[in-house]
Amino acid sequence: MAGNSQRRGATTKGKGRTAGSGGRIRRSLAGKGPTPKAEDRPYHNAYKSKKPGAQGGGGAPRNTTSSAPRSGAGPEWVSGRNPVVEALHAGLPVKTAYIAEGAERDDRLRDILKFTAEHSIPMLQTTRGELDRMTGGAVHQGVALQLPPYEYAHPEDLMTLALESDTEALIVALDQITDPRNLGAIIRSAAAFGAHGVLIPERRSAGLTAVAWKTSAGAAARVPLARAKNLNRALEDYEKAGFTIIGLAGEAETDITAAMGLDGPLVVVIGSEGNGLARLVREHCHQLVRIPISSEVESLNASVAASLALYEVSRIRGN
Repeated sequence: MAGNSQRRGATTKGKGRTAGSGGRIRRSLAGKGPTPKAEDRPYHNAYKSKKPGAQGGGGAPRNTTSSAPRSGAGPEWVSGRNPVVEALHAGLPVKTAYIAEGAERDDRLRDILKFTAEHSIPMLQTTRGELDRMTGGAVHQGVALQLPPYEYAHPEDLMTLALESDTEALIVALDQITDPRNLGAIIRSAAAFGAHGVLIPERRSAGLTAVAWKTSAGAAARVPLARAKNLNRALEDYEKAGFTIIGLAGEAETDITAAMGLDGPLVVVIGSEGNGLARLVREHCHQLVRIPISSEVESLNASVAASLALYEVSRIRGN
């Protein structure tokens, strides 16, 4: 019968007032910047479908599990509260910032939230487990930054840029420099002494990681970095274009102060502190030169040697 209040479930017992959120949800969402597109969120299906090898439509997904161990964050991630604070204030390019749900608030995290809000950097909230996965198991302390992939220049484009410049062409080429701190410091020196760019090989070389970005102190945003599939072939192309190629070698007989061709289009090749220049790279140099140092010191750090060599080039050119 309609209106029969005797049947089960016809009436609801009073439960009193329901507690509200007290504004906690609204406050937790404040100051996190614009929401990135779905394809820019690493945990979203739209992002995963963009990755090379991903299948569209209703096909079965490919097996993307890698057997290689993952140790720490990859080159496109900055993890941990202190590194994130330093990266933000150093001006590193940031694609998206991530914060783990329930992350404990402290001064560093408040600084991060304030900085990202003031600079319109997207801030996304995710689970701690998902943040572990995205950063490769690095110690992130509930916060991480994702950097955009660096767009390397082509060696020929770098050559053209240098030759068409108002100043005499100067390129720094690196052979077997695997420490990103050395790479960042060399980029900084290249900017300081007027080099038009830095050339690195694809293999056995550090790339422009977050560490290299930070060490360059912003110079990586001004000095183009080119990556060659084969460094020796790239040096051959530079030689054909009229560049003089000199290589730094501790055992060389000629001091850099007496090197020939420093006032024309020039490529300065720098090897690692341990192995120096590879044999084939040496053969592509017109001249091997050394930086005169005390006999009690076996060698200089690669970035220090680069700074001294570039200073000498700048001095001879009257810059």
